[in-house]
Amino acid sequence: MDTLLMIYGRLKEIALIPLFSIGGTQISLLSMCGLFIILVIVWRVGVLFEKTIARIGSNQANEFSPGWYALSRISRYVIWIVGFIIGLDYLGFSMASFAVVGGAIGVGLGFGLQTVISNFVAGIIILIEKIIKVGDFVDLQSGVMGKVTEINLRYTRVTTTDLIDIVVPNSEFTSGRVINWTLGERERRLHIPFGVAYGTDKQLVKEAAIAAAMSVDGTDSAIGREPDAWLVKFGENSLDFELVVWVGSELIISPGKTQARYLWAIEDELRKRRIEIPFPQRDLHIRSGTLAVSVNKPDSLPLGA
Repeated sequence: MDTLLMIYGRLKEIALIPLFSIGGTQISLLSMCGLFIILVIVWRVGVLFEKTIARIGSNQANEFSPGWYALSRISRYVIWIVGFIIGLDYLGFSMASFAVVGGAIGVGLGFGLQTVISNFVAGIIILIEKIIKVGDFVDLQSGVMGKVTEINLRYTRVTTTDLIDIVVPNSEFTSGRVINWTLGERERRLHIPFGVAYGTDKQLVKEAAIAAAMSVDGTDSAIGREPDAWLVKFGENSLDFELVVWVGSELIISPGKTQARYLWAIEDELRKRRIEIPFPQRDLHIRSGTLAVSVNKPDSLPLGA
């Protein structure tokens, strides 16, 4: 028993030996272990608190409003900050010591942490203003397009339609152009371009386009939002039309697939009505032993005419 007490006393003496000092505060191995335990406990408390708020704010579909989401995320970081301050107090940091640490952090910010702080502040703005919410479909200036699946204080996770997760710094949402397809209205009007040959009956084209739109599930046909076909341009080789159609959120979040479905249906309807889809044609003309290539246009004449 005496041996154990002797070993315990010796270990305690070693643990209390100052390893270094910060601003007049002596830091020992024991104080570092205590700080580590405090931080681990605070970390777990913050995560559990966030999950509790999320569970309280969730509905029957296991989804919760953007307000509850922002509250859960911000509360977790507040608990971590408070825990960090408690840890500094445990180490015996005075305000003067804290000022020394703050000065060191300020120097670090000046040399390389501006981006981190910028993303941190942008994350707080996103969570408070709720300009971007989990579940929104966004299109960023950098070319990233997908569904927002997670918002943190430093970054936001965007999942593309190919299920690729892209980590986007929060500052990109506050400093660049952001198209949020589902911020307010859950329905959007799409313009699907297609072309037909010159001389085609325009009413027949419109009939085919509307029939194609109605064959796609998710097309809105409410009064004032019926599908329509617009003649938008006289192209070089075709009459250029647009299928104008309103769609719901289930089609908005996959724009590439949605356009492909409408184009597939349009081609089917045009084929049923024997409407020709034009394409550029090239004719070869031999003149004086020289091979020349020209593009056929409705109003052009052959070479040498």
